[in-house]
Amino acid sequence: MRCVIARYPFELSRAGVLASMKGVRPEPVTGESVTIGRRCYPVKQVGQVLTRQDPRDFTAGEVTRAMTRLGFTCHDRPEVASVEV
Repeated sequence: MRCVIARYPFELSRAGVLASMKGVRPEPVTGESVTIGRRCYPVKQVGQVLTRQDPRDFTAGEVTRAMTRLGFTCHDRPEVASVEV
């Protein structure tokens, strides 16, 4: 699938994303995230690995749209465990 991230065209595939993220340790999720395999990654980290660009050069929305089109599950905010008082 062809997509544009930070004004640059990329040809991404589901298998290519899985291969690129294999062995990458997820950073702590503080905002938008995407589930790849059994792990949940911050969208900016996924974008950085796939495009090899600085995360400040693209938006989380660009990566989220691409990951959704490839069939990955995206999340708006991290799951917060409820604390009962």
